[in-house]
Amino acid sequence: MPKIDPAVLKQVTVSLPFGIGSASWEADPTERHAAWELYIELVTRIAVQSMDSDLGTLREAMNSLYSLFGSTRDILRKAGPKVGASRDSVGGIAIAVLNNGLRPFLSKWHPLLQDWEVKRAEGISVQVHEKAWDMESTLRGDLEKLRSNLEQYAHALANIAGVED
Repeated sequence: MPKIDPAVLKQVTVSLPFGIGSASWEADPTERHAAWELYIELVTRIAVQSMDSDLGTLREAMNSLYSLFGSTRDILRKAGPKVGASRDSVGGIAIAVLNNGLRPFLSKWHPLLQDWEVKRAEGISVQVHEKAWDMESTLRGDLEKLRSNLEQYAHALANIAGVED
């Protein structure tokens, strides 16, 4: 982890996805540390990487996205109230990304994919079955749009943490 000088407050201005807008404030070391942890959780997930249509499965991507809820909660809980819950705080931004970006996406696509998954015949691979779904390309397109927004979020977290991404 990068060394963060505890005495330094870092002025940050970030542009945020999902209609959240922009925010500007002085991030303290607790916020910077939490931003670093959130950044690492985000950029190491399959769902945040471009997904070639011949690689990976939609289910893997959905599970990866869903797991961001648990890891974000853990990071914010561990960091405590200093990360804030206001619009101009790491905690507030993280909560808004979950509620304005990930939750609507997963609420729409999880049940649709699950309905298709239960129709898979024995002996058919998950990947082949997903490819046969008439909504597969639409979900992949929506995943790419979401990935682009999450990339913007990752850039904002890197900025807050004081690292280049």
